[in-house]
Amino acid sequence: MSEIGAFEAKNTLGTLLDRVEHGEEIVITRRGRPVARLVPADRGHDQAKARAAAERIIARSKGMRLGGIGLKELIDEGRP
Repeated sequence: MSEIGAFEAKNTLGTLLDRVEHGEEIVITRRGRPVARLVPADRGHDQAKARAAAERIIARSKGMRLGGIGLKELIDEGRP
């Protein structure tokens, strides 16, 4: 990941976009502090990884008890 000052970024935007299009990430700074990040737009979520993570979370939560009370019991307790 590269860093570039805001003034220079403004003057070289076309070149920066070419670099980002090829997969590079660029942090734009103002007075040495990061203020923005240029990243490729086509970088999407990996649905297979997201689905696998969700399945792991669900599998780990089955049968969990919170201080001896089940989640359904807590939900039911909050209902009038």
